[in-house]
Order: sequence, then structure tokens, then C-alpha cells
Amino acid sequence: MSQVGGMRLFDAHCHLQDPRIAAVAPRLIRTAIDSGVVRFSVNGVSEKDWHVVKQMSDQYPSIIPSFGLHPWYVAERSPNWFDNLRGFFVDTPYAAVGEIGIDKGSHGKTIEYTEQVEVFQRQLELAKELQRPVSVHCVRAFGDLLEILKQMGPFPAGVILHSYMGSAEMVPELSELGSYFSFSGFLTSMKEQKAKKMLKSVPKDRILIETDAPDGLSNFNKESLIPVPREDIPDEEDKSASLNHPANIHNVLEYVSLLLEMPKEEVAEVSYQNAVRLFSYPGSKLQSEG
Repeated sequence: MSQVGGMRLFDAHCHLQDPRIAAVAPRLIRTAIDSGVVRFSVNGVSEKDWHVVKQMSDQYPSIIPSFGLHPWYVAERSPNWFDNLRGFFVDTPYAAVGEIGIDKGSHGKTIEYTEQVEVFQRQLELAKELQRPVSVHCVRAFGDLLEILKQMGPFPAGVILHSYMGSAEMVPELSELGSYFSFSGFLTSMKEQKAKKMLKSVPKDRILIETDAPDGLSNFNKESLIPVPREDIPDEEDKSASLNHPANIHNVLEYVSLLLEMPKEEVAEVSYQNAVRLFSYPGSKLQSEG
């Protein structure tokens, strides 16, 4: 399969290292590249998977690695977690920061919130120090997020608000602080009119699209989604039907284009150029392209 209509796409946030799909990641990468996905930002979430992200990045020129401690794994961190994280940036100077953040959702409520905030702030400081873009997870805590970013910002290297589900009203202030707004299949769980209003409030030069694979499977036009191959999925109950992967970014593109009332080709190119600009920091794999 060749690039669809010549479109170039950049999956601004995914987790190809996730144990649910890592075994079939080479096949998923090939499928995505054949469909026009030129780059992938692969985000580590804990000390247990940073080395896998690094290995994937070393193997695939198309993978931009990011290292971070996700709020869900804050309680599992080692006493040396921050030094370990710094070490990965020393060994991988072209890496970005992420996935980090705060979470007051059903899962986030089980993790001490003050610890989440402390870990988040330390990593934001690191991103500023390294002058790297940072991919941020936020669930039901956008008011807190805005206050933290105001206190610590602005962030000239960029903040990726991945799978953005916040309000249209917050977009201008978040933009001023250096935020980009990345949209995944989770957008389809919002009420359409609310999603449309929010999307239309985002400056065109701040729009990104992503899959958040293996999560984030879209509810839109489900028959167009490409399932993950069932073989080699390490799951006794075989939940492969609910797993996502980067080739399904075309579904996200279609939905975002529909709500923005813009041609798919235009949204694809705008989001691609935005991602290339964001990930073309000094020393990055994209610096020459950017």
C-alpha cells in the first residue's frame, strides 16, 4: 500500500512499547508507514519501559522517543527514578519528555494526588531545562493543569496536550503558554457539538493528531478501523479487537476533518507540519527535516 493520496501523517503520541502490542510492533509500524504515517512519537510511561522505547527508537528512524513517568505509575517509582530518567536523556539526547501529567479520573483517584503533582512539576522543570517538548496527560484536572503551567511557564519548546478533551474556553490561555492540542479517537466520546466548538477554537498551527495506541480506539466509522493481528497478542482472553495502532490515525483524521469542515489533505498536512516543527528541537532526529 502506498501513501494514501500522497498524504504524510505524524502520530504525535502512541505507545508501541506497550506489552499488549509490542510483539507485533514491527508489523504495525510497516502497516502504518505503508498507509502514509511517516513518524511516530513513542512515549514511555515508567522506569520499566523506558529501555524498550530507547531500543525501538534505535531500531526505527521513524520513531521519536519520549521518556517520562506517567501519573498512573507514580506509586511504583524507585527512590532513584529522577536520576534514572535523567540518565536516559544523557544516553538519548534526541529524546523528548513524556508521558507525564495529572489524573483525577477513576484510575487517577487511586494514586496520591500531591505525589502526582510533585512528580509532574519535577518533570516539567526537566523539560524546560532540556528545552524539549513535553507530552502531557490530563484527566479531569484541567483547572489544576492550567495553574501549574502558568506558574512554571511559558514553555517555548512546546507542551503537547495529548488526547485533549478540555474546554474551548481554556484553549487561548493554554496556547499562550506554548500548548499544542493533540486529538485521538477519544475525541469521539465527547458530544459532537462540544468537540466541534473546541476544535474550532484551536489555532491551526497548534493542531496535532495521534492514536494513543494501543488505547484510544475511535467510535467513529468503526468499519474503517484496522484490527491488530490476533496472533502473538499476549492475552488469554484475546482482547485484540479493542486494541488500537498507528494506521488507525486515518480514522482520527477523518473525524477531525469532518468537525473542522476542512479537507482531510489540509488537516493532514497542517498537523504534520506542526508536529515536525515541534519535534525539530536541537539534536532531534527531525532537525534536518525541520
